[in-house]
Amino acid sequence: MMNRSKYVIISQILNICKDGANKTKIVYQANLNFRTVLPYINLLIKNGLLEVKQGKYVSYETTDKGMSMLDNFELINSSFVESEDVDQCIQSLISNQ
Repeated sequence: MMNRSKYVIISQILNICKDGANKTKIVYQANLNFRTVLPYINLLIKNGLLEVKQGKYVSYETTDKGMSMLDNFELINSSFVESEDVDQCIQSLISNQ
């Protein structure tokens, strides 16, 4: 299994927080732990990609800047073909010759 990059984790957190999420939701949906999620949350807040919503509970919401970043991540990610797809394309090309 391949480790996720910092950018993949950031895009997952931004996606989870689109409609607001508490720390527990982020931890479980991004498959992180409470110790590792804090530096990511702090980084995203510091860069204006997440904002803190104070209420009965603290929640985090993706900002407009964060949504723009998420769109860019998705655009870049969609430009790459998974290695299994590449293998299938190669097999298809070989079998058609």
